[in-house]
Amino acid sequence: MTYCCGLLLKDGLVMIADTRTNAGVDNISVFRKLHTVEGQDRFLAVATAGNLSVTQSVLSNLSNGVRDPITEEVHTLMTVKDMFSAAKLLGDAVATVRRKIAEAVEPEISADVTLLFGGQIAGEEMRFFLIYSEGNFIECEPETPYFQAGETKYGKPILLRSVNYETDLYEALKVGLVSFDSTLRSNLAVGMPIDLLLLRRGELTPELSHRIEVDDVYFHDLGERWSTALRDAIVDIPPVPYGNGNN
Repeated sequence: MTYCCGLLLKDGLVMIADTRTNAGVDNISVFRKLHTVEGQDRFLAVATAGNLSVTQSVLSNLSNGVRDPITEEVHTLMTVKDMFSAAKLLGDAVATVRRKIAEAVEPEISADVTLLFGGQIAGEEMRFFLIYSEGNFIECEPETPYFQAGETKYGKPILLRSVNYETDLYEALKVGLVSFDSTLRSNLAVGMPIDLLLLRRGELTPELSHRIEVDDVYFHDLGERWSTALRDAIVDIPPVPYGNGNN
């Protein structure tokens, strides 16, 4: 299990991902799930959730190149001409790898994956996609400017209440980290370190690329402040007017 989220806002893109792949008393593994592709004319980022063998195979295949079944041309994320073509390439790679692995593993082992894919190619708009196991995908829109993957339920209420398309990028990053704090406290299958990046529209180099380690002072303080703010908010809300609740 994992938790990844991304926000496509007026000023740019924020993506955050944890690094835990297995959870248990004595079975914890850490793998990077936020991957980047950088070139002179593009900056692309992929956050992965789900079966690790599928996601690693997909990324490996993309590095080597994926053959178009119609044109027979071989493409990578460095050679496709636009973001839509890049999302389609990712989707095709996911569907192909997942089908092969699903045939080889036991039925009770899930080969499902979800990818968050975004970035910018010179000459076109910044775009952000959610790619499903079947290879199909949807695109982020200003009305709901974020996508999540993995263990989404604990962080979604925070994003839903606190972010809109006009939100400042660093404010959105803070909200995203609060959603991670809530998820970490609620599910042991999501764990540190946390990788994040921030890319402004029109730029092909991230303004921020950072890993938050377990002992990060700011992230610990953020979680404590959020807990305190929630407790204070509950106290400030008037008592319920039902039965003896208003006494």
